[in-house]
Order: sequence, then structure tokens, then C-alpha cells
Amino acid sequence: MMKEESMYPSRGVKYLKWAFLFILVFMLGVIIGLGRLHRVSALSNTTYEELKVFTDVLGLLQKEYVEETKSKDLIYGAIKGMVETLDPHSAFLPPNLYKEMQEETRGRFEGIGIEITLKEGILTVVSPIENTPAYKAGIQAGDQILKIEGESTKNLTLIECVKRLRGPKGSKVTITIMREGFPKPREITLVRDVIPIRSVRYEILDKNYGYIRISQFQEKTSNEFDKAIKELEAASQGGLKGLILDLRNNPGGLLDQAVKIADRFIESGLIVSVEGRKEESKMKFNAQRQEDDLTKYPLVVLINGGSASGAEIVAGAIQDHGRGILLGTQTFGKGSVQTIFSLKDGSGLRLTTARYYTPSGRSIQAKGILPDIIVKPTLPEEEKIIPSKTITEKDLERHLEDKEKEKEKPKKEEVKEKKPADNQLERALELLKSWEIFKKVATK
Repeated sequence: MMKEESMYPSRGVKYLKWAFLFILVFMLGVIIGLGRLHRVSALSNTTYEELKVFTDVLGLLQKEYVEETKSKDLIYGAIKGMVETLDPHSAFLPPNLYKEMQEETRGRFEGIGIEITLKEGILTVVSPIENTPAYKAGIQAGDQILKIEGESTKNLTLIECVKRLRGPKGSKVTITIMREGFPKPREITLVRDVIPIRSVRYEILDKNYGYIRISQFQEKTSNEFDKAIKELEAASQGGLKGLILDLRNNPGGLLDQAVKIADRFIESGLIVSVEGRKEESKMKFNAQRQEDDLTKYPLVVLINGGSASGAEIVAGAIQDHGRGILLGTQTFGKGSVQTIFSLKDGSGLRLTTARYYTPSGRSIQAKGILPDIIVKPTLPEEEKIIPSKTITEKDLERHLEDKEKEKEKPKKEEVKEKKPADNQLERALELLKSWEIFKKVATK
């Protein structure tokens, strides 16, 4: 266990040995992940020499720096800096943030309710979480958060930004946002709240069409989804004629839950393949036969620039199998898999360990998925001058490059039409109704 008291020169040798042992163990890969101990047998001579430089610097900091330093702060700072040289999705999580992340995957945390990332050092919204303070205040995907409580976010890490945005229920936080079309940045004060992420929401449309929205893939998403299907079938009195699966502004979440949702719509075959450097990280997930067969229902999937990771796995599998129609705008393009490793002191390491591929072998890394029918959302009148640009994976600094050399596919014809508030949902419903009409014509 790392000690937090200050290091004095007279005790430098003792702590130099301790610090060297710590970083050596870290570099050896002795980390506890998912209850298992991962080990690497040996270090190269080059790595050993580089570690020696690290301990020399650590010793000088502890002995010569103008103020006393804490070993834990120095070690954590070194680890954080090391991980920040990787892609933007890898991160070192101190104990308090690691605990918050675990609470989030279980469906609850306190804050303003947004998924964020860094684009060229600027804090940018991937998507707001539905029915949260940020969502109600009108925060949109692509918004740039320039300041938090008057402090610039330009040189802050993603973890530092998350820490500043979160806080106890009832407390206030003021953010300064910029959006394309705004003449100047705007300040918005938000009151933090408990964010109980409702993973699945559903309703019946026009008596015979089911609408299911998945906001994020959490531990209980598949169970909530199954419950939603049963409720929709009961509400339609057995007359369900089609389904709309809404994955807009879904930033992803747990891989196994995304696979389970895709499995509900695909009868057989590959759902997603995962490939990493290690042999054990290479996996293939195939569809399993389900008791309740949803393949009988016509399906439209709604996607947009806030659909990322797990949402793209589901959309890509459905598109490759020809199981349904994708409608909306191009997705985010996050085709990488992160593994969470638990460390001995209660901290965590979120590390990109693999890339995933759709059933046809497509990599969507930094490219995203194009919908079968492109329908852009209707913007409010005050924002129609210049549309907001949605951030994508390829815009992120240090993003993983796409290794797949795939010929560019021709752009789909864009559908332009005036619709009410949610024109994409309206268009999806029209498609399902048309589906039913064509089926009747074909049987005559």
C-alpha cells in the first residue's frame, strides 16, 4: 500500500527502492483484472535502463524539489502521464474516480449527465444523457465546453474534467459552451442531480408499432429489454407489426450487453469479432437461438453521431445481416474495446486492448457506420443558420487509425423533408407502415 506522508531526504534511499519496485511491478504488468493476475516474464534491457532513469528523476524530486512531495502524487502523476501517450479512451483512474465509474455502469451517479471526450485538447460533448440536467438545458452532441466554473478546460485531462463536472446532488456548476452557429460562447448554470440512467425506455406507437430506446448498455440492459418486448406485445394484444430500436446518443457501455441485444434480432451467424495483440483477446460472438423470436418483426434502427461503441456493434450487426434498416446520420466511429483492470490500491486502469469488426469484417474505427437512409434531424429555428458539427472518433487526438483498406462506398441519397419535432422517428414509423402495405400487396 502506498504511503501518503511527505518524503524526507534522510529516508530517500528507502523510498527510492520502494518507488522503483512499484514502477517495475507496474511495467511488468502485475495487475489484477477481473479477479485474475496477469504476469509478464521479463523486461528488455532497454526498458530496464529507462526505468532506472525514472527512479533517478523520482529521487531528485524527493530530495531537491523546493517543497516536500508525496510519493503517491508523484507515482500517480507518472502513471497518468504514461497512459496519456496512448489513445484518448485509455485512462488511469484514481480510487475515487474508479468507484464512480463502477457506479455508473450499474446505472447511478451524481453530476450533470453528459458523455464527453477530448478533441484537440477541447472538451467536447459526445452525447447528453436523456432526462438529465444537461439534456434539459439543451446541451447537444458536438458542443464544446470551454470553461468549467470560469476555468479553461484547454489543458485539463478528460479525467480532471469529469471530476469537475460531477458533484453532490443540489450543487451548481457553471459551464461555458460554444456551438457552431453561436455568435459567442454561452454560460449555462446547471444543478447537479442523481443520474439514474434508465437504460431502456419503450412505448407503443399507433397501437401496433413498438418503440424501444436504449440510452446506454449497462448490467441490466438485456433484462430490461426483454421486459420491454413483453410489455409491447401485451399492449398491442399480439398485433405488433414492427419495431423501432433507437440507439441515438447511445455512447456504448458493456460489450456483453450490446452483444445480447444484437442477438435478440439475429437468428444465426456472427455478431461481432474482437481482435487484439494477444491471442486470448481474440474473440468471436455468435448469435444463439432465442425462445422469443424477434426476427419476425420488421425493424428500423435509429442512429446518429452520438451512437458509439456498443451501439455501433448492434447497428453494424443488424446492417450486415440485412436484418433491418438503419436510419439517421453517420455514427461516431469508435471501433475499439476497453478493458478495465482493478489495481491493488483501489485504482483502475482503462486500457484499449482490441478492435472490433462487424460480421462482414468491416472496421468502423474513425469511420463510423453510414445509415441506409440518411435523415438529418430538424434543428430549432435559432440554430438553423449553421448546423452544429458532431464530433466523431477520427477527430480525436491520438485516435487509433483504421487498418482496413476498404474502398469508399458511394454516399447514400439524402432524404430531405420537413417533419415535426422528431422527424427521424416519424420517418422510421412511416417506413414500418409502408413495409406492412407492401407485404399486403405482395400477397395479393
